[in-house]
Amino acid sequence: MAAVKELIRVEADGSISFGDYELASKTKLKDFNHQGDLYKVKTFKEITKLERNDLFVYESVPGTAVQNFQVSADGVEFQVSGPEDAQITLGMEEDTEYLTEVDGHESGRIKTGRGGKLVLSVELGGKENVSVKAVKAQA
Repeated sequence: MAAVKELIRVEADGSISFGDYELASKTKLKDFNHQGDLYKVKTFKEITKLERNDLFVYESVPGTAVQNFQVSADGVEFQVSGPEDAQITLGMEEDTEYLTEVDGHESGRIKTGRGGKLVLSVELGGKENVSVKAVKAQA
């Protein structure tokens, strides 16, 4: 998967794609309007970060490229790529348990704390389009 050279863009299905891990220095774009929300992206080889309406949404260390990022009432799903394995942190609902899936395989249940952050390790190693999904677990 190629890096997103526009830093952030809207896809035909209404999802967004963002991040350019090929950049040597931090680059950012703010006030990107999509469906009434304002997005801000910061990205380069060391980190990729996305905020919506000044609230944390996504962060990866090192930087990644994210395709077809979609948020629903039940969770989030997207495709990610990068030159090496990454730690991804997602801004989710507080004190909620999520079922996580990475590259088509269940990776377990993760419960968010008061900050609502969900942390995943994703093996990328140059693979293209590793799928990531986190949905609310049913009680």
